[in-house]
Amino acid sequence: MRPLAAALTLAILTAMPVTPSAQPARKWVTSWAGSVQGPYPIGNPSAQPDLRLVFPDPAIGARDQTFRLIVRPDLWGKQLRLRFSNALGTRPVSFDGIHVGVQLSGAALLPGTNRPVAFAGKPSVTVPPGESVWSDAVTLPVAASGTATLAGRKLAVSFHVAGDSGPMTWHAKALTSSYVTAPGTGAVGAAEDESRFPYSTASWYFLDALDVMAPADTRVVVAFGDSITDGTASTLNGDDRWPDVLSRRLHATHGDTVVVVNAGIGGNRVIGPADYAPQNPIPGGPAAVQRLERDVLGLSGVTAVIWLEGINDLGRAGNATAEAVIVGYRDGVARLRARLPGVRVIGATVTSALGSSSPNHGFADQETKRQALNAFIRNGGLFDGVADFDRVTRDPATGELRPEFVPDSTIGNPGDKLHPNRAGYLAMGLSIDLELLVGKPAPAARR
Repeated sequence: MRPLAAALTLAILTAMPVTPSAQPARKWVTSWAGSVQGPYPIGNPSAQPDLRLVFPDPAIGARDQTFRLIVRPDLWGKQLRLRFSNALGTRPVSFDGIHVGVQLSGAALLPGTNRPVAFAGKPSVTVPPGESVWSDAVTLPVAASGTATLAGRKLAVSFHVAGDSGPMTWHAKALTSSYVTAPGTGAVGAAEDESRFPYSTASWYFLDALDVMAPADTRVVVAFGDSITDGTASTLNGDDRWPDVLSRRLHATHGDTVVVVNAGIGGNRVIGPADYAPQNPIPGGPAAVQRLERDVLGLSGVTAVIWLEGINDLGRAGNATAEAVIVGYRDGVARLRARLPGVRVIGATVTSALGSSSPNHGFADQETKRQALNAFIRNGGLFDGVADFDRVTRDPATGELRPEFVPDSTIGNPGDKLHPNRAGYLAMGLSIDLELLVGKPAPAARR
């Protein structure tokens, strides 16, 4: 009888509800981000299809059509929430028919995974210009077992724009294929098949962050920067930007105790432009010091930041001095530390643009200023550590990018001697000292 009694006792204990004091502490952590800019079409997309039939008039924007955006959570969780942004819009935007499910392939979803999304208990929400809004928590049962089961999968976020959106807030360089219906076709986000989504886009629109509920000790690393963080010249749908490489390394050594999110914008600067608005945009988006609140401080659970930026400030368009960029760095780091006690801020050395075919880059004075900026990043005492990307990507014989890192991996052209290709991003991601971000791995990291 003793084995039977033991089995019954175990069954009773297993069925008993866990008291709140016994439940492990949990918190929201950002698992994906797409820093916003715009309004569309102002930006620097890569491998973008022709969208003239999809968005005939940028002033009207989306018109009674459904988006199916494909994003890759760096950490999966049973509960998630979404942030929609109208930061660069000029009129209220109404969303309804909002769903989230697991991508099967293309615009098709894994059957049975699509779930409706609500805002304050309602199936629709209107976001005023300049604002953003978080959804209610959504339970995604397929994600209950976490990252180990869903590793490599992507999430499909579907939503309908009711009426006209006006100028669209977007992230130009997604380097990920997403899908959209034709104008005037209504709300079809509940459908799990691909038949309603004939058009593709290589950008993200309106959606700018995704949180998951995770253990309270989960750490979030934000990669903050410009096109070299955004992934220009890496492969479309390849997930091989340097933050992606870093993410895979961290998950291999620390399991799902750490998350990496990408807050890069192609063309971004540290300190310019001074005044960014929907009526006065530039392709690189708002200055880093201006977007810090939304794109880093406004994310959930941030514990470390890697900041790689400055080459666009030093180019002909920015025309800034190294000293001015350093002032911007000091301001941004001070704000990070004031708002996020204990945050680790890692400075990344700026990679070479010498000899670039871009008219904005590659000249001798820019190189002189770049070297001065890198000397400060390495030795100025501002940062908690350094990711020396310049050292691993520069050819010591020429001062340019190493020849093997130049050919463009996205569209197969010869490259511009500014943006590393897939091989270059791999070298960058492999070069980072992981202990700068998260310390030594625990003996048995969560999986």
